[in-house]
Amino acid sequence: MEYKDLSKFHTQVSGLFKWPESSEEWEQYKLNEEQVECYREHGYVSGIKFLDEAQILILRDELDAIINPQHPGSALFHQFYSNESSDPNAVLFHALGAWRVTPGFHDVLWNPAFVMAASQLLGNKAVRFWHDQLFYKPAQHGGVVAWHQDYSYWTRTIPMHHLTCWVGLDDATTENGCLYYVPDSHRWGLLDKPELAGEMDGLLGQLTEQQMAEFKPVPIELKKGYGTFHHPLLVHGSYENKSLNRRRAYVLNVFADGTLSDTDKELMPGAIPIPKGTKMRGQFHPLLFDEPLKLRL
Repeated sequence: MEYKDLSKFHTQVSGLFKWPESSEEWEQYKLNEEQVECYREHGYVSGIKFLDEAQILILRDELDAIINPQHPGSALFHQFYSNESSDPNAVLFHALGAWRVTPGFHDVLWNPAFVMAASQLLGNKAVRFWHDQLFYKPAQHGGVVAWHQDYSYWTRTIPMHHLTCWVGLDDATTENGCLYYVPDSHRWGLLDKPELAGEMDGLLGQLTEQQMAEFKPVPIELKKGYGTFHHPLLVHGSYENKSLNRRRAYVLNVFADGTLSDTDKELMPGAIPIPKGTKMRGQFHPLLFDEPLKLRL
């Protein structure tokens, strides 16, 4: 029996979130001027609430089911690593494509708190989906995510008008491997991509003396259900989880509508190729939000 591919549905399928129907209802989800300025100045903004307790529990249950490689929807993932680390004692579960598999991870794309803020940070542009990610660091032996810039993995799209949102399904702490950001590093230009679950400090060999002097990571500790946005060139990573608690999270990557494909090859494993120079759209890149254009927010 073929498993239903939810990427064919470009609206919510479960009603996990209530979609606002007026500019007044959208207002509660807008970032304030200070938050937008923090993103512009430092390359990130954090402490944003995306999920309530009931939504967290639904997504946790879905994640616990789909990390099993025998899950009937596993073939729909673009990438699936039970452990992306080469070290069996430092486990980093990482997968792309959960939105195709379960209703909850499908519908988080249409979370009003996410799409409203994303539009603002992209310059009040319409928002189109790039891809999602799941990250799971088990207790006591969770692996690292090496220092990197997201766009170093995305140069098959142009121009660079992208944005990343990270949302925790557990409290994220320094003990269990929370994100670390290097403030202002989004001004350093594009660096070569490292092995994502490889040596934590592998990227540092590329930095200039000035950049090394400015390399001052800050931990982004967050309560479950809260998240953060960061610029596609912001250097970030996360250390191992040696605590007694799991660290589960999902990531949504988006770009401003109008972004183009810069390759004739497939953009992700199993995706339909989009010819070079053609607007990114179609089954795997739905338009998530164009309310600013409709409501003049």
